[in-house]
Amino acid sequence: MSFAFAEDTSDIYEEKYMGRRELREQIFKLLFRIEFNKPEEMEEQEKLFFEDDEKVFSENDQEYITQKYGNIVLKKSEIDTMINEIAEGWKTERMGKVDLTILRLAVYEIRFDEDVPTSVAINEAVELAKKYGQDGSPSFVNGILAKFAK
Repeated sequence: MSFAFAEDTSDIYEEKYMGRRELREQIFKLLFRIEFNKPEEMEEQEKLFFEDDEKVFSENDQEYITQKYGNIVLKKSEIDTMINEIAEGWKTERMGKVDLTILRLAVYEIRFDEDVPTSVAINEAVELAKKYGQDGSPSFVNGILAKFAK
């Protein structure tokens, strides 16, 4: 009896689990909801987010997204204070909601997530800004985050 083993199992992994970029994008989408919902509504929003018919989340991915999202929400005030101190001429209240959400995620990764290198956090934030922000969003996000990298 002989067995055939696949040399490259990356396709199997990618079908079951999201990559870091996709996980980050899902965290961004969930975090964006806090701009439009009261804190007491977010538990229901989180439930609706994971019940989305278009996206199927593995248990591991859902746990990762939920944990990182929760950590960012817990540190939101501290993160906003950091952003306000560094963003010359801008306050979080005046920033676009997409840009602010991207900044919150990236600042969390830079300051509190040891698993994410600063350069990766900045690059991924700029990519999110290109995809979801306005024309000036990538340079705005990059400019603020570059100050966190110093």
